[in-house]
Amino acid sequence: MSYHASNANIGWEAEVNRLKAQALMGWEKEYKHLIWHGLTDGMNVLEVGSGPGFVTEKLLENLPNSSITALDIDEKLITKAKQALHPNPRLTFMKASVYDTGLPNDSYDFVIARLLFLHLSEPKRAAREIYRVLKPGGKLVILDVDDGVFGVVEPNIENLSTIVQKLIDVQAQAGGNREIGRSLPRLLAKAGFSDIDMDAVTVHSDLVGLEGFKEQFNPKRFERLYKNGILSEAEFRSIEEAHKNLVRDPEAYAMMIFQLASGRKPY
Repeated sequence: MSYHASNANIGWEAEVNRLKAQALMGWEKEYKHLIWHGLTDGMNVLEVGSGPGFVTEKLLENLPNSSITALDIDEKLITKAKQALHPNPRLTFMKASVYDTGLPNDSYDFVIARLLFLHLSEPKRAAREIYRVLKPGGKLVILDVDDGVFGVVEPNIENLSTIVQKLIDVQAQAGGNREIGRSLPRLLAKAGFSDIDMDAVTVHSDLVGLEGFKEQFNPKRFERLYKNGILSEAEFRSIEEAHKNLVRDPEAYAMMIFQLASGRKPY
């Protein structure tokens, strides 16, 4: 697992706030896609990599007749989610790895994996475990990134392509993959899924506001890479300038493109 919230450069509370902004800025668009890919009220739903529970809360609100299982390996994030969501008879928390959930076979109608697979060193193993716990006919939807087509920020960041490539390389060294988006259909096929489909979910600051994008470009997130010599001073200053523009320039905007893939467990 290449992500640990407690290790975030910006600090624990700030990282949780970043995760909240990231989750909420695209939720309305994401939820429409989830419905289009088969999510309906009354299903037994598993959310893997549920983190501090911001998407979990939205699922509870939008699916009033569904049972939700929120699974994460990070005890601190689970505790944060429990504090926010309070006891709910429709919600179950589980501390477990996506590689070995401990859940029974053929249990869930729908599984959501949001921004999880980019952090996994063994994505096929995770997909196979999700396949196991899905009911025959059940659906997995993965929403993730591909930095090759991540989006744009305006005014443009100088050295953007080299910065992005360095982020891809760092993630790979940690056991993740910031280009996982392009591989999702093939990954699902190798794990045994059928009826595979793919979409792009586009989030634009003119439509959802700039707050989430400001958090993504927060220079403190990149300080360690700069101090460790991975980012040059010019590259780090470019990120600082982009963040200032998003905060101060009324003409600034940003757009992010997420990759969404779905597959069905055959009957």
